[in-house]
Amino acid sequence: MPRYFLEVSYKGTNYSGFQAQENANTVQSEIEHAFEVLQKNKAILTSSSRTDAGVHALQNYFHFDYQEEPHPQFVYKMNAILPDDIVIKRLIRMKDDAHSRFDAVTREYKYFIYRHKDPFLRDRAYYFPYSLDVERLNQAATILKEYNDFTSFSKRNTQVKTFICQLAESEWFWENECLVYRVRANRFLRGMVRALTATMLKVGRGKMTMNEFCDVIKAKDCTKASFSVPAHGLFLISVEYPFGYFQ
Repeated sequence: MPRYFLEVSYKGTNYSGFQAQENANTVQSEIEHAFEVLQKNKAILTSSSRTDAGVHALQNYFHFDYQEEPHPQFVYKMNAILPDDIVIKRLIRMKDDAHSRFDAVTREYKYFIYRHKDPFLRDRAYYFPYSLDVERLNQAATILKEYNDFTSFSKRNTQVKTFICQLAESEWFWENECLVYRVRANRFLRGMVRALTATMLKVGRGKMTMNEFCDVIKAKDCTKASFSVPAHGLFLISVEYPFGYFQ
């Protein structure tokens, strides 16, 4: 059966995450509903990255199998049906064995923090008006690349078989008015980026030493890390596939 990829972007404020759930409004359920309205048929979507409730995405992917021809104005019509906070960027015909999740080689996230009250950032960044040592934050971010077991930074009740992740990039920097944590890896655990961010903020405030931070990583115990930053500051920036994948 022909397989298609959907590239999507969304503001996650009004959704209980990306993946479809019973009795909850999700990005996936909205797209599947719009698909059924347009095509008069159902399609089951598989996501490349499962973002949590309230998390935003500049780029994410679904794949689905569909025997019939998509509407000739599929992207335009889908965007007309979807709510304003979800957009379809493109529809791509793929090889029948292409997989949006398993074929992805890296994902990149950014977590945004603002230091001065700003009503235009309140639902897209975390208001954190405390003194921070950015150099210490970057020291902690660099240390993370020396490890690959991130059990301490995963929420409980997850069904993953391994907590091993390979971090390619991990850094803090200023972007416009926001302090940003950027991390890129082959995979992420449930709640991992928020836990990394929240725990490093303790280092940046002087509430945790660098040795204590390393102890949290080595403990492989999620009760040792902090998960206290809100979802609305987190963005999935991109999902990358092998060179030439979409050709």
